[in-house]
Amino acid sequence: MDARIKKWIAPAAIALIAAAAYFAWNASRDSGPGAGFVQGNGRIEATEIDIATKLPGRLAEVLAAEGDFVQAGTALARMDVAALQAQRSEAVARHAQAQHGVATAHAQVALRESDLRATQAQVALRESELDAAQRRLARSTELARDGASSQQELDDDRARQRSAQAGVTASKAQVDAARAAIQAARTQVTGAQAQVAAAQASIERIDADLHDATLTAPRDGRVQFRIAQEGEVLGAGGRVLNLVDLSDVYMTFFLPETAAGRVAIGSEARIILDAAPHIVIPATISFVSATAQFTPKTVETASERQKLMFRVRAQIDRELLARHLQQVKTGLPGVTWVKLDASTPWPATLQPNVPQ
Repeated sequence: MDARIKKWIAPAAIALIAAAAYFAWNASRDSGPGAGFVQGNGRIEATEIDIATKLPGRLAEVLAAEGDFVQAGTALARMDVAALQAQRSEAVARHAQAQHGVATAHAQVALRESDLRATQAQVALRESELDAAQRRLARSTELARDGASSQQELDDDRARQRSAQAGVTASKAQVDAARAAIQAARTQVTGAQAQVAAAQASIERIDADLHDATLTAPRDGRVQFRIAQEGEVLGAGGRVLNLVDLSDVYMTFFLPETAAGRVAIGSEARIILDAAPHIVIPATISFVSATAQFTPKTVETASERQKLMFRVRAQIDRELLARHLQQVKTGLPGVTWVKLDASTPWPATLQPNVPQ
């Protein structure tokens, strides 16, 4: 055999074997469920909640550790409340002082009302004296006209009548003054009561701040990160812990325009995680972006990132999550399969098989 022919026999044989192996692999590999389905790569995500301070202050203690499962209402951290307790003591003292002011104002009202009754009695006395003086003046006038009384007596009776009239006028003025004093005293009562209400409101506000000084979990979840340490001074809104709501878990993935336009809210989906490729998790499409965007680099290949893609979210059922709360973890990569044609049945390989 020619030496040149022998030279090419070995490479040709290797190429033939490689081609046969490729075609065998291509024929045996899973080509997916078919044209009625589309897939997208993504990661498991969940709603995150920052446990933060309402008011500035020093962090006294942290009661939860990273990874702890907590229920809604569980105390997670406490702020130092020495300053708030001092403010509350001050507010309580102001409240007691204001209540004393109300009692004093009521006493003033009672005193002014007593003065009014005294001046009203004085008016009645002066009116009686005026009536007597007027009667005496009338008799003195008749006697003086008949010559039975002197002019001096008539002048004296006129003076007494005028004096009695002036006494009545003065007493009525005192009644008006007493009524004005009562109104002023009642106004003081209203002001004192307003001070009591303001002091009570201050106490309630400080009590609310004291309540908020204990940071609690707003919902069930797992502590993901501890951000602040005991003894640190935090500003208003300073973050202490990061909580993950494991009842609101979903996978965000991206689909091209041709597929995203056919995906409806509420469509069935299946999630397969890289960490557990043998488990098919049922899900429901809960969101499809209204605008296109570039696919994140962590999800697709370099060539596919050049295409505009639509963000889609597949939501996992809350009851299913509740049964497997300890196994739920965020950040896990995987694949979401979406059924584009509602009449097309899911293949056996994509039937849900999550353990009960």
